[in-house]
Amino acid sequence: MVRRLEGKIAVVTGGTTGIGLATAKRFATEGAQVFVTGRRQAELDAAVTAIGPRTTGIQADSANLSDLNSLYERVKTEAGRIDVLFVNAGGGSMQPLGSITEEQYDDTFGRNVKGVLFTVQKALPLLVDGGSVILTASNVSIKGTPAFSVYSASKAAVRNFARSWTIDLKSRGIRVNVISPGPIKTPGLVNLAGPDATQQQGMLDYMASTVPLGRVGDPDDIAGAAVFLASSDASFIAGTELFVDGGQAQI
Repeated sequence: MVRRLEGKIAVVTGGTTGIGLATAKRFATEGAQVFVTGRRQAELDAAVTAIGPRTTGIQADSANLSDLNSLYERVKTEAGRIDVLFVNAGGGSMQPLGSITEEQYDDTFGRNVKGVLFTVQKALPLLVDGGSVILTASNVSIKGTPAFSVYSASKAAVRNFARSWTIDLKSRGIRVNVISPGPIKTPGLVNLAGPDATQQQGMLDYMASTVPLGRVGDPDDIAGAAVFLASSDASFIAGTELFVDGGQAQI
């Protein structure tokens, strides 16, 4: 079987759980050497074990520029280049208008906008011409969602990054694309419902009812899309947004 990322060097930020972990596993299965980042060392160590021997874990907060410098120094020393950059680190919380705090805003935009911007910018010296940059956004960026305006706005910014950076990087042939998931069963999503398992399942059941395909997505659904965008199969795809949401925001 031909492995689509054979010999590639891939960096996956936020690769310790959920979408990032599933994608890092798929990249490794497809033949890539994978560097993954995470903020918590114990989770990072567990992820490296789960992904396999072609994996290096680097503790880093993507909103911290010093951490990003250390990340790319390590990648430069151990691999010398980046073929695929999956910018997945991020997150947010729910607050309705009237209850939004400066701290919540700064945290969300720091992780989802500042972190994305500098993760890509600082990678540019290592990115090969013709490489692939994949940004994780969300389908809430094109919808109105109660109590989720700050997060949604941050993901709308990510979408425009892909459009603008595709133009900025056209002379190098670097493809910048966005994956916008719908509801995906990850710890980050489930925990929005709080610690009660019944409430968590109730939220997932409700979300499934809003998806035309009738289910909540799995992290592997996103990983498959990421492999496609990272590979030569997507060599003429740039500046696009790929919705992986079971049709939720499309119909």
